[in-house]
Amino acid sequence: MSTNVARTADGWWVVSADALATPVRTTATTTAELLADREAVAAAAATDAGAVPVTDLELLSPVTTPARVVAQMVNYRSHAHDSGFDPDSVPPTFFRKSSSSVTGPTGDIVRPGHVRFLDYEVELGLVLGAPLPIGTEVTDEELGDYVAGLVVTDDVSAREIQLTRTQFYESKSYPTFTPVGPYLTLVDAAELRRLAELRLRLSVNGEVRQDSSVAEMIVRPARALSLLARFQPLAPGDLLLTGTPGGTALKAPHVVVEKIGALLPPKVKWKVFFDKQASNPRYLRDGDAVSARIATPDGAIDLGSQHHRIAVAP
Repeated sequence: MSTNVARTADGWWVVSADALATPVRTTATTTAELLADREAVAAAAATDAGAVPVTDLELLSPVTTPARVVAQMVNYRSHAHDSGFDPDSVPPTFFRKSSSSVTGPTGDIVRPGHVRFLDYEVELGLVLGAPLPIGTEVTDEELGDYVAGLVVTDDVSAREIQLTRTQFYESKSYPTFTPVGPYLTLVDAAELRRLAELRLRLSVNGEVRQDSSVAEMIVRPARALSLLARFQPLAPGDLLLTGTPGGTALKAPHVVVEKIGALLPPKVKWKVFFDKQASNPRYLRDGDAVSARIATPDGAIDLGSQHHRIAVAP
């Protein structure tokens, strides 16, 4: 049975199905340390001593920083179609995000003043519970040996930085651009076998923009970890974002427009493209409310919901 763990400035809490939070008696201050003290988590899950309503708590990201934050690009079939790619021909691709972009499950997502085209990407995050050395091969049956928990994440993206500069690291690493939580959902091997049932939903101002399931993934978690381990080791507490479904604001241009754009100098092409994007109402605007949720339909595995507002940097 999965266990939801929350973090506040005061420590760690196990959150029950009826939304009561019980303190975990541990000296752990980092996610890695908490994962090494599973007995304390189990003890908190077995009692309601000292429990308070989770709504009384100010939750922080359950993934502490510094940590490695790695993400997969174009890893859902619907997102591949939206991006103008053949999902059966998309090569597995990874990029890094700064851990300083990690923020909690509520509050503001801060748009830098120079960013005009702010986009959302709800993603399932995998939290490592064991070292992943270079050269590791992970099978589906062994996934639970490396993945300890799951989190809701949002890979917020400054699209004009990403595209015009081919700069993923900057475009996705501004402060607050990786909301994480509300919970670190600790899972066992049996629950990891249900990953394909998890449904990802993101809405903006109450309008559902993304709604899909992990079953739509192109490169599944065990294979992704094996590919990543060819060049990038991971440690307990590190975070892998596993891609987003279709429905983001950014869409690939029509094939005819793309062919015409290929004839233009890059600077002119991107100016024309973003002049057109200026009329796209799906990009995030200041004051927008963004909500994201991941759970199985039966609620047996429920990672909880994030709720944020878009605010411009002062």
